[in-house]
Amino acid sequence: MGDDLREEILDQMKVQAQIDPNKEIRRTIDFIKDYLQAHPFFESLILGISGGQDSTLLGKLAQMACLELREEKESDKPIFIGIRLPYGDQFDEAEAQQALDWIQPDQALTINIKESVDSLVETFAGQGIDVSDFNKGNIKARVRMVAQYGLAGHFQGAVLGSDHSAENVTGFFTKHGDGASDLNPLFRLNKRQGKALLEELGAPKNLYQKTPTADLEEDQPGLSDEDKLGVSYEAIDDYLEGKPVSQGDQATIEKWYQQTAHKRHLPVTIFDDFWKEKN
Repeated sequence: MGDDLREEILDQMKVQAQIDPNKEIRRTIDFIKDYLQAHPFFESLILGISGGQDSTLLGKLAQMACLELREEKESDKPIFIGIRLPYGDQFDEAEAQQALDWIQPDQALTINIKESVDSLVETFAGQGIDVSDFNKGNIKARVRMVAQYGLAGHFQGAVLGSDHSAENVTGFFTKHGDGASDLNPLFRLNKRQGKALLEELGAPKNLYQKTPTADLEEDQPGLSDEDKLGVSYEAIDDYLEGKPVSQGDQATIEKWYQQTAHKRHLPVTIFDDFWKEKN
């Protein structure tokens, strides 16, 4: 089944073995512009900026797309709004601000989610429900998305998702949290390809060379994605590009793919059978 499963995964994730960064930059900008032109009621794009590789890349491309559209339409819309959504004090806040400085969004806002998250956790506690650190991390991600859609409602915006294929294949996102958005322009790229686009765009090196971390769990602050997954992005990227990987890495990637299938298929109706056990 291994070869068949890998073929299924590669077909779904759409990662090319080789890319031309300039072409993928252009392709992404054009995709964003096409979406906005097909949905003219959207006057803005909304994206949470964490200071990590993925939101930095997408933020820059979204800003470029909005600038081009405004020039072409001779209009003051659409605009790109970069949102900081820290929980209290973020340990890498300086890098998040550096990312915003480089992206130069049309508008930047900061919404601190700590009070909202803590209030919800306290409300649960009042009902005798003890929220685990892992669960609280997912609550943070979902509150961030609630905030983004709340702002999208005010600014007539579409919410961008920074999910790419190296995260998608492992399900390394929060269901209805950072996994919720209106469009995912980076899907089809893996982690190293995203870095290649940032390098081509002239981003500060420290923003795309930093260790990726979700930074959701307080018991494990700064825990890297790779430690959480038990496999390196280098191996995930190789797998998605059809290159040889160790049996152990392949088994880990495919285990995550199968366990997180529910995240990639929302919502389930009576007509869906993907969830049935495959023999």
